[in-house]
Amino acid sequence: HIVVLHFRRGYEDPHWQYPLASYRDDYTYQSHQWQPVARQDDRDPRQGGPYGKNTSYRDQHYYRGYHPNLAMTPPGQDSLSHHSGSRKAAAFLVSHPALCFLHSLQPLGQSNLLLQYHESGLSSSSYELSQYLHDGADHYDPMLSGTCSPAQTGESSMSTMAPMVPHKFLLPHMAVCFGAGGQLVLVSPHCPAEGKLARVELHSLEVILCDTEELKELQTFPGPLVREDLCKGDVMTFCQLKVTTSCDLSTQRGRDSALLWKLLVLLCRQNGSMVGSDTAELLMQDCRREEKYKRQSPAANLIGLTDDEWMARQPGTLDLITGEVPPVVETQAQIVEKFTKLLYYGRKKDALVWAMRNQLWGHALFLSSKMDPRTYSWVLTGFTSTLATNDPLQTLFQLMSGRIPQAALCCGDAMWGDWRPHLAVMLSNKAGDPELNHRAIITMGDTLAGKGAIEAAHFCYLMADVPFGYFGVKADRMALLGSSHCQVFSQFAKTEAIQRMEIFEYCQHLRQPKSFLLPFQVYKLLYASRLADHGLPAQALQYCEQIATALLRQNLASHPVLAQQVMKVS
Repeated sequence: HIVVLHFRRGYEDPHWQYPLASYRDDYTYQSHQWQPVARQDDRDPRQGGPYGKNTSYRDQHYYRGYHPNLAMTPPGQDSLSHHSGSRKAAAFLVSHPALCFLHSLQPLGQSNLLLQYHESGLSSSSYELSQYLHDGADHYDPMLSGTCSPAQTGESSMSTMAPMVPHKFLLPHMAVCFGAGGQLVLVSPHCPAEGKLARVELHSLEVILCDTEELKELQTFPGPLVREDLCKGDVMTFCQLKVTTSCDLSTQRGRDSALLWKLLVLLCRQNGSMVGSDTAELLMQDCRREEKYKRQSPAANLIGLTDDEWMARQPGTLDLITGEVPPVVETQAQIVEKFTKLLYYGRKKDALVWAMRNQLWGHALFLSSKMDPRTYSWVLTGFTSTLATNDPLQTLFQLMSGRIPQAALCCGDAMWGDWRPHLAVMLSNKAGDPELNHRAIITMGDTLAGKGAIEAAHFCYLMADVPFGYFGVKADRMALLGSSHCQVFSQFAKTEAIQRMEIFEYCQHLRQPKSFLLPFQVYKLLYASRLADHGLPAQALQYCEQIATALLRQNLASHPVLAQQVMKVS
């Protein structure tokens, strides 16, 4: 869009509309101003007290062009001394051209109040001078603003000086600003005084940034999610798209990230609810292959035999009791038959050893359970010694024995293996103390987080119902789903992390329609700001409305900054 505007020359505007030169402005020259000097003997004529913090400059009548000490010649001062003071004032105005221009604004019949104001020693500032000029605007004579009259200064030899309107830039330049509604406003460097028409161009930020990855990432997300016309199938499709496009399944972290997206699909399909077996099935589907855990023979010392006794019990050796050489057993039926014969003679311990050595753990455990507890514990220890250290059965048996599994403390290492089967067996077999199961899962999450597997750790935290916290609070385990809040904020609050967190909030909303995550509202506001920056103001406004709805359900006094920022962005 191109808008053609006709501007009047700026010199026709009233003089008080020009800003005074200040050290804070980017002018090409330094303004000649004196710094305010506080004086302890300055008194308010109406109150008689010193100036305090509550004394308003607008409240002092001499700042509006009148001061009782400046309205008349001080007593005892003759015209000669007054004329000498005028010559000093003229010399001062020569060294301060800006004040010469201000001085020329006074009528001829009045004394120079600004000059007397300076000679009185009172403090001054650009703000006070602007107030002085504004109040004296009714007496402004445009014919007098072009020169600095010698009669006013008391020096007939002073040359006339033209008013200097400060220019911020030396050369014409393109002016650029961001407008409302996702617009970029450009003003061409044309001078209307030279016959050129000023041109204002309005460009859409969405069109300008159409090829950027940031805008594409914002446009593909079906947010805001809490709205009536949203189909949850669109959310599930988006999650599946993220698995195929943004997750490198050849790496461990890519597989963990894909697992989080698949969990969101599961939650969305089941309206925010799930059970341990559902999650265990998801975990085992994500495993590319089931690891083969190597079994080993029980150690001789666990069975309670010395090395010589262990060798004496091997097949093919002479049995000293029966005097026979037992045959080499090969079939399962022969093993059971041998177990039974030992029981014929009442040799329970020998029968247990035979069963343990030939992997008849069912026979051994049942027989030992009918004996004394010490024997049962001895057989159970022998059974677990045959399992590999990283076998999920070890995790289950340790958990059922009332201990934190070793897998919860060592998972995440390449030598240990995949962590998913261990979490699956803990989720599907919640028995005994629920608090122990809860602590075991959190411990596994902490172990994974300590080794940099943030997505895997957050999956464990979700299974243990760990609440979300805030950025910068190290004691909180999660702030944004799948993103570590221990890194810098720019890396932490990425667009993908905010989108993933909003989908999780949406799944909670499907289960409980009025539920929301209060710590997440500030990130939704950040996301709305990014939408507005990329030329998507309609979606940004919808996010602000959702945040406002959530805040109205809380005590607004407890979140004043967030409420104020929401109104500003809106």
